[in-house]
Amino acid sequence: MRALSVLDTVFARHPRAVGESYLDHARTASRFGLAMLGGGLACMVHAAVPALFTTTGSDTIRRLHARMSGRAGQAAAARDGFCYEI
Repeated sequence: MRALSVLDTVFARHPRAVGESYLDHARTASRFGLAMLGGGLACMVHAAVPALFTTTGSDTIRRLHARMSGRAGQAAAARDGFCYEI
């Protein structure tokens, strides 16, 4: 029984806390990670050639912040029991 508790803690507790299934959370986190990698790569290129990707890094940060801020409200609603599906 302890093994199930550990598995729940490792794989399900956080996704459940933010109102997602494991697969939903994996998909969302992967998209965020890929966006951050892309923005970071653009920043590295920009460091070498300042005329390229002049706003890509900051645009990526703003876009991800807006998405994360929206998700934070949804997660709070799910945690507090105010998340309804019709």
